[in-house]
Amino acid sequence: MATAAGTVAAGTKAAEPDLVLRGVLTGADHHTYRSVPFTVPEGVERVTITFDYTGKEEHSVIDLGLLGPDGALRGWSGGSKRLFTVSSVDATPSFIPAPVAPGQWALLLGVPNLRKTAEASYTAQVYFSRSLAAADEPPPLRVPVRSGAAWYRGDLHMHTGHSDGSCVNQSSVSVPCPLFLTVQAAAERKLDFIAVTEHNTVSHASELRELQPYFSKMLLMPGREITTFSGHANMFGTLAPLDFRVAATPDGWNRMLDQAATLGGLVSINHANRPSGEACMGCGWTNDADIAKVQAIEAVNGTDADTLLSSIPFWQAQLQRGLHPTLIGGSDDHRAARGDTPVGTPTTVVYAPELTQTAILDGIRAGHVFVDIAGNGSRLLELNAETGGRQAMMGDSLAAPGGLTVQFKLHVAQADGATIKLVMDGAEADLLPARDVDGDDVQRSFNWISDGKPHWLRAEVRDARGHLLLLGNPVYLNR
Repeated sequence: MATAAGTVAAGTKAAEPDLVLRGVLTGADHHTYRSVPFTVPEGVERVTITFDYTGKEEHSVIDLGLLGPDGALRGWSGGSKRLFTVSSVDATPSFIPAPVAPGQWALLLGVPNLRKTAEASYTAQVYFSRSLAAADEPPPLRVPVRSGAAWYRGDLHMHTGHSDGSCVNQSSVSVPCPLFLTVQAAAERKLDFIAVTEHNTVSHASELRELQPYFSKMLLMPGREITTFSGHANMFGTLAPLDFRVAATPDGWNRMLDQAATLGGLVSINHANRPSGEACMGCGWTNDADIAKVQAIEAVNGTDADTLLSSIPFWQAQLQRGLHPTLIGGSDDHRAARGDTPVGTPTTVVYAPELTQTAILDGIRAGHVFVDIAGNGSRLLELNAETGGRQAMMGDSLAAPGGLTVQFKLHVAQADGATIKLVMDGAEADLLPARDVDGDDVQRSFNWISDGKPHWLRAEVRDARGHLLLLGNPVYLNR
């Protein structure tokens, strides 16, 4: 006979399940269905369950489903799933997204095979998430795609058939383009991560969950492009609803940005220097929102780095105001890499301790980022600083009292024949004894004597024709 026990697990929310359900099935349960009840408390936005059982060597089989508090079937995976999650927005394939109502839920166990003398012990770990933020997902949903600190390469801006991405079908007709084609294109570019950012929707989140096990070497992140009549901005890190219907006033945008922060979102302004009008309403940044509430700026959109449409000047103007928005880039691909700006052009390269959504977003928040304009897959730009035993990398702040010498180290790889440029406080800085990149792996060192005032210093690399190849975030000094 099936039995179950539910106990509140000890330990912190981040590491331990909220409930552990255990039971034993015997031969008497062969060809039956058993319900294992558990209670979902108020305030839960996501239920995640891991499930396993013994006796497989005796051909014992337990199928798995989920019943909501009204007894309705919320999903049935048979024997194909040992981990699933459900929320109002997304769910593991086999399960149905719907609001997570409080009350008595149940695992539904089907027993297609259990020999007369056999026993099968099962264990289900149940995790409750109180928000739809990525940071609140339980450990089973945050297993690293890759472990270890590294520079991870990705694309943070793209669209599919879930919004206005399109491609030509078998009948040579333009249709909404399947998400799979965009993800496949990113895999072919050998990217480490992508964020699919549909306009004002996260309907693609469930599909990304379905594709993640198949694309096992690349992290798939759901994002959205907050698309308003006075500016566009990407938001990452949460699937929670966000009302984009704001007036083109500072108050409207600021309230929305405050809500995004409350939800755990990371916001980046997109293609700020684009014209805004009938051809693309809201594409340019035409509102007066407090940019201190924004964590990043997409300074490079597609191939615009060396054009009048580039948002690099807009980003740099915020640095001059004393703000620290992180420079990022995005292809803004709409045609599954079949257009003029394929996935990965440019590539945003993030230094992170592991390849997970939270680690990548934390790296962006910290400014540990450079942009590879062409996205060639191997170029590298590092700028580090040290003084008085304190160290800083791109995005970090370093205290340097007046008179102290700051030692900088610059590392450029796979850009032979290019030239390095340093920019301090918006103006070119003549600090490098040698600016030429004369090999595939070049390291340069230089010193700067601090005047004790606030400054920022960034590096960029340009090819022999003057075209931008690499663009890095600043090291901040005394600010």
